[in-house]
Amino acid sequence: MFDYIKTWASLRTDRRAVTALEYAIIAGIIVAVIALGFGVMATDISNKFNSIGTGL
Repeated sequence: MFDYIKTWASLRTDRRAVTALEYAIIAGIIVAVIALGFGVMATDISNKFNSIGTGL
C-alpha cells in the first residue's frame, strides 16, 4: 500500500506529460496554419497560371 501511495504522489507532481501536450498543441496549430497558407497560395498560383494561359 505504501508503494501505491508513493507512486501516486510522484505522478501527481510529474509535469512532463502536460508540457508534451502543450508542445503538441502548439505544433498542431503551426501545421494547421501552414496547411491553410499553402491552400490559399495554391489557389492564387493556379489562378495566375490560368490567366496567363488564357492570355496566350
